[in-house]
Amino acid sequence: MNNIEINKECPDFSLLGSDEKLHKLSDYRGKKVILYFYPKDNTPGCTTEACDFRDYYVEISNENAIILGISKDTLSSHDKFISKFGLPFILLSDEDKKVCELYDVLKEKNMYGRKTIGIERSTFIIDESGILKKEFRKVKVKDHVNEVLEFLRTI
Repeated sequence: MNNIEINKECPDFSLLGSDEKLHKLSDYRGKKVILYFYPKDNTPGCTTEACDFRDYYVEISNENAIILGISKDTLSSHDKFISKFGLPFILLSDEDKKVCELYDVLKEKNMYGRKTIGIERSTFIIDESGILKKEFRKVKVKDHVNEVLEFLRTI
């Protein structure tokens, strides 16, 4: 079930972040939010995506936007991932998958012939009022951050 809709307010949530603080989506009113869900720390696609967001961090910040990454990984895993790649943004831990369910990003995947449920790479662009302006689902990492930045500049 999809709980979110373009031009509607995004559902609020609270998750612990890599800075060991509780983060609520509503805490970021007044800023645009790039909320990106990714499968797993330190895997090739997820590392490329995180590093692309890192490399465009200044440009994104100049658009009055912040980046929040979400996966099922632990805070310890996030801490290592951030340290290893110098990520300048917060990663949130959704170990119980509640926010993943809320944003409908858990999908069945086929991993080496075995069916499993995992996070489908997805990005949500939320405006300063907490309204969803764009969703990218089944994200392909190549050029994704450029797409996000281009869209940010239109809102």
